[in-house]
Amino acid sequence: MMRALLMAWAGVGTEGIPIPYSPRMDDGITVILLCCFFLSAYVLSRSRKFLLQLVKDFLLHRERTSIFATSTAADMRYLLLLVVQTCILAGVCLFNCFNDLQPTLVHHVWPEYLLALYIGICLLYLCLKWLLYSFLGWIFFDESTTTLWLESYSTLLYYLGFALFPFALFIVYFDLNLQLTIIIGLFLVFLAKMLMLYKWLKLFCNNLYGSSLLILYFCALEIMPCLVLYQGMLHLNDYLIIKF
Repeated sequence: MMRALLMAWAGVGTEGIPIPYSPRMDDGITVILLCCFFLSAYVLSRSRKFLLQLVKDFLLHRERTSIFATSTAADMRYLLLLVVQTCILAGVCLFNCFNDLQPTLVHHVWPEYLLALYIGICLLYLCLKWLLYSFLGWIFFDESTTTLWLESYSTLLYYLGFALFPFALFIVYFDLNLQLTIIIGLFLVFLAKMLMLYKWLKLFCNNLYGSSLLILYFCALEIMPCLVLYQGMLHLNDYLIIKF
């Protein structure tokens, strides 16, 4: 009799409340951030002087031989890894922000697939921007000026990756609120765009009229694509929620 009562009592219970998904509990994101940390440490130990030379050339606007001619094959491999790291960290940051904006998204699509999708979008965006810069430079400017701009743009990408790493750590593991995350993210984007504008003025502007026209082109090529990318990702998330 007692055994029957115990079995009946054990069979009656309440359903547990599932723990909501959190990026800081995702082992995949932890592995990605660890790999980025070791990659940054490895590249800095091997090419620290070269990276410092790049930022000096960027800020001082030195006319020099192309880094593609003066750097070694190992340096170029390291720099390519840094560009990929920037896209990966940007994907992690976007994943965390959209998880806060649309928390139901991870219930429709596996987080691993969603993170891979965001990283792929960042890589595609970067490739399209690179092709656009190369095409416009081929039409309007000489090869040396276009090469200098592409090198300067690459330098910004390398250092943006270093800046995104602590930012990704904070938003993932310190659970920053969405408003503060957006403020810091917009500040990083604003800083990068201002450095781009500085380099544009140094490379492509010779007079006041040219600077006014250049700012219009800058808004069309740098500001509008960011807004289009953001809106496109919002629509993509809505599509994934509806279809899956």
